[in-house]
Amino acid sequence: MRILNVELITVSLPLVSPFTTSFSTQTQRSPLLIKLTADVDGDVVVGWGECVTLQDPLYSEEYLDGARDVLRRYLIPRLYAWQDAGNSLSAETVGHVLRHIVGHRMAKAALEMAVLDAQLRASGQSFASYFGATVNSVPSGVSVGIENSIEHLLEVVGDFLDQGYVRIKLKIKPGWDIAPVRAVREKFGDIPLQVDANAAYTLVDAPLLRQLDAFDLLLIEQPLAEDDLRQHALLAKQMSTPMCLDESIVSATAAADAIALGAVDVINIKPGRVGGYLEARRIHDIAAANGIAVWCGGMLESGLGRAANAALAGMSGFTLPGDISASDRFYKLDITEPFVLDGGRIAIPTGPGLGVEPLPEVLKDLTVHTETVSN
Repeated sequence: MRILNVELITVSLPLVSPFTTSFSTQTQRSPLLIKLTADVDGDVVVGWGECVTLQDPLYSEEYLDGARDVLRRYLIPRLYAWQDAGNSLSAETVGHVLRHIVGHRMAKAALEMAVLDAQLRASGQSFASYFGATVNSVPSGVSVGIENSIEHLLEVVGDFLDQGYVRIKLKIKPGWDIAPVRAVREKFGDIPLQVDANAAYTLVDAPLLRQLDAFDLLLIEQPLAEDDLRQHALLAKQMSTPMCLDESIVSATAAADAIALGAVDVINIKPGRVGGYLEARRIHDIAAANGIAVWCGGMLESGLGRAANAALAGMSGFTLPGDISASDRFYKLDITEPFVLDGGRIAIPTGPGLGVEPLPEVLKDLTVHTETVSN
């Protein structure tokens, strides 16, 4: 493969309703899309990638403008230099080529995704086939943000259950934890239920967090700081609710360390957070070898990232429902043909590459910034 040019396209996607976590409230998303045009054995193909950074460095140290800058100044030029030196470029070599640029996993993941999409479109192979998906659809869970009242929370959860979502995840934070979880459990009975703290607590809160054990949760996700595996291991020993890590798992190495320390029972795999879909597959394999369950989390992706996540989640080790919801969970208008919920599941696209692509007129209407990075 030889990259001909790369476009960085920022779009603005208003949310259907505000989405609040322990660290922010989002009312719109601004995905940074990568449109990569390449020559593959004489055929010109286009691959798409999606960078999942937030506009501000709140979930991680990465943010939208920074991702665009590092892609323009460092990452894309490194791929150009690699191929100009006569080296073969493929999705499998992207991580190696970019290894000397420290961090910036979300930006690297988006670029690798675009290269992989172009590579697979050229060969006629789907993401699902490439990753060895064993199913043609995946069970769909939904993430419910922090609401302004328990009464409204119950209405929101009830609506999602009526739509057919098979698992509910509640965002929690200090002051919004035991009471909402109790209310949902009492109202809806034995539904698959889990909670996500986004690192909002400390080990001092262990007595409070242990109260969650009474609600028979599937898991508690990232209760403590992302850089503290040791304290997660200590908390895991004090709770019967399975410990799930999200922000702490930034690579396959981090996953292996967390497993060795006893800090994790379940891993939320987010390809953007770990540096790409190939690293996500490595984490899946490490978890499977150690008997650790995994599921695919979400970052409010557009249809492009949703397609890739669904394909990844089709692998055999993804035994818990992920956050791969229908497009209308977050967006009235997606940039691709919308993903729909069918019997509590989301279909995995079967076409070459991602199997989906932006709708030209929709992409044009939603684009707020674009630039081309040429060789």
